[in-house]
Amino acid sequence: MSRTGTSSPAPRRVLDWRLRFGFLALVWGFSFLFMKVGTEAFAPFQVTLGRLAFGTAVVAAAMAVKRERLPRGAWTWVHLAVAGLLLNALPFSLFAFSELTIPSSLAGICNATSPLWGMALSLVALSEDRPTRRRVAGLGIGFLGVLTVLGVWQGFDGLDVTGTSLALLASLSYPVGWIYVRRTLAGSSHSHLSLTGAQLGLATLQLAVVTPLFTSVPTGLPLLPLLSVAALGVLGTGLAFLIQYDLVAEVGPTTAQMVTYFTPVVATAAGVALLGESLSWSTPAGAVIVLAGAALTQSRPKRARRPVPAPEDAGLGERPRATASHT
Repeated sequence: MSRTGTSSPAPRRVLDWRLRFGFLALVWGFSFLFMKVGTEAFAPFQVTLGRLAFGTAVVAAAMAVKRERLPRGAWTWVHLAVAGLLLNALPFSLFAFSELTIPSSLAGICNATSPLWGMALSLVALSEDRPTRRRVAGLGIGFLGVLTVLGVWQGFDGLDVTGTSLALLASLSYPVGWIYVRRTLAGSSHSHLSLTGAQLGLATLQLAVVTPLFTSVPTGLPLLPLLSVAALGVLGTGLAFLIQYDLVAEVGPTTAQMVTYFTPVVATAAGVALLGESLSWSTPAGAVIVLAGAALTQSRPKRARRPVPAPEDAGLGERPRATASHT
């Protein structure tokens, strides 16, 4: 529907949605590799600041092309600032810090726990989310998979607890932000693109304030890490958001959110093939269990009138409207 309330024809897409779906899985999967390479030359806060700056530039360009205006209202900006912290600045920084000590493949698998955290939190915070046997079983299976990835029977021997904990906290931050957006911005009259542009801009400002306090100016700008940060922002943040928004509008949030289950597969393959990261049997086995559990937590009875989107589709609902959260 247009803003005047009249029907408008659906825009003609150049690429089939399956190709865009595959591209989204690739760029989000490779985001963990880009972070790993970026932190070889830059501090984690600097990697995140560069990522957000490049991503904001892409979304701002899209807003300019579509002549979108920034949202108005003081409380809207306050809510967007919190959303930018929980969905962008905090998790992006935590993942970057985690990859100082853990493989990018493990960080990617930790990211797959977001639907599990989201399901657990939504049962408490969202009254419309009712537990079912299938979803509770999925939650239990998913966290069994987490324990398998961590190798709990070995007493976490050889596991970097700090780095892994940071990655899991980053994954937890997404559904916390998603629930916050659901409660504060879901009914906003502003466009999805406008809200996300403001959110990313505020997250960039947050990192612009924090980064100089905890880091020093880089002594150089090595080409490969610099290109990784640029790709992380342009592809993994800015362009990925625009593609995700387009996918949700075309095929719905249920299908679009399935990209979440391909991201750790790509992240693991990229880390092993391109970075030479080692992989024990428990990591892919646990990842499969995590994904199976996550899929169960997202299942809905056929009578459900409205699916609740995953953290990666924070606030999108059936009509994409709210803000960006992705890896």
